[in-house]
Amino acid sequence: MQQVRYLVVGSSHAALEAVNAIRMQDREGTLAMVSRDGSAPYSPTVLPYVVSGKSQPDNVALRQEGYFAENGIATLRGRTLVGLRSGSNVALFDDGAEIGYERLLLATGASPVVPPIPGIDTVPFHVLRSLDDAIALRAAIGSSRRAVVLGGGLVGMHAAENLVKAGADVTLVEMQNQLLGAYFDRVAGDIIAAAFTAKGASILTGQRVVALARSGSTTTVQLEDGRSIEADLLLVATGVRPDLSYLKGSGIAHEDGILVDDHMRTSVANIWAAGDCAKARDFYGDKLVLNAILPDAAEQGRIAGMAMAGDDGMKPYSGAVPLNTYHFFGSHAISVGREVAGAEELLRHDENNARYLRVVTREGRLAGIFGVNVFFDAGIMRQLILRRVAVSASLDRLLSDPLATGREFMSRLWR
Repeated sequence: MQQVRYLVVGSSHAALEAVNAIRMQDREGTLAMVSRDGSAPYSPTVLPYVVSGKSQPDNVALRQEGYFAENGIATLRGRTLVGLRSGSNVALFDDGAEIGYERLLLATGASPVVPPIPGIDTVPFHVLRSLDDAIALRAAIGSSRRAVVLGGGLVGMHAAENLVKAGADVTLVEMQNQLLGAYFDRVAGDIIAAAFTAKGASILTGQRVVALARSGSTTTVQLEDGRSIEADLLLVATGVRPDLSYLKGSGIAHEDGILVDDHMRTSVANIWAAGDCAKARDFYGDKLVLNAILPDAAEQGRIAGMAMAGDDGMKPYSGAVPLNTYHFFGSHAISVGREVAGAEELLRHDENNARYLRVVTREGRLAGIFGVNVFFDAGIMRQLILRRVAVSASLDRLLSDPLATGREFMSRLWR
């Protein structure tokens, strides 16, 4: 049985930040990184660009092979974690391999949710979570003429745009009453929807799919209002969730994610978790939340790696703050933060030019900022929230010019 000091399961942002943090503190301890993916590490955020052809599959690696050799990191790919004997510090994999560890990081990410729609097991469909998924979807788009996308989140919207640009007749079905409801309010969602309908897409919100059927090369999508849509391509983009089946019998506390403290420690000694599989403290309160965004994955991975290596410079997790940027048909939308109780808001809405900005504050401090075709630096706004900076004296300027105002705050405070 292979034995290592540090075992990292996963290979995206959380895992890579963790191994970097470990090596900053400990250059000699044996370190292995195991991934279920057969490819070199890549970011899930690049997948829509692989689908569109803007990025090539062989040019999306987050680290080149030389990095792992130079840092003494053993990489094992195409292996899926299936179990843990946490009492004896052993990880079990689907190929029968067992790896002993002194310290373990679970950065296993999340997998697509496939809804229990009657007939879904009888029809072909695509998902978009891995590089192989992106390559397969890109190939299918070229021959698609009628496409249905289930889900109006970021994955579904990216795919729908690529299908429209490829000349397909696209229908997007979303069960909520607006698009991108996890990130934007109804006004912003409607602006984005209008951009899609202007390009010929059909947007159906507040609709559920109640049945799927296949006849020849055609899939029929039955809606709850009685309508049916025929398609030669079906994409299921109804969300993701961590696959935590490997935790059975491990004693690791979990709900819909692995419960961690502000050092990313789980309830079991010598085991940490980070990224999309970890349920960590919400910045806006004490509850634990899943916050599947790149900045959080990187921060959590860095903290976990420092904690695993005993780095005295580690600072505890500051809490989850949502952040998303989205580009579509030459427009852009940015969402930082979220709704909070007792908040106040300022709005700026230019309907003629499809521009919208919403600034949410609580007790004079920024809680969230959401814009469509109004540019600001999302990273700066996230830091203003995390640092609890008082912005009440600058609200008018923040609303009229959020980019410049944010940079003014940065120049004064980032020292």
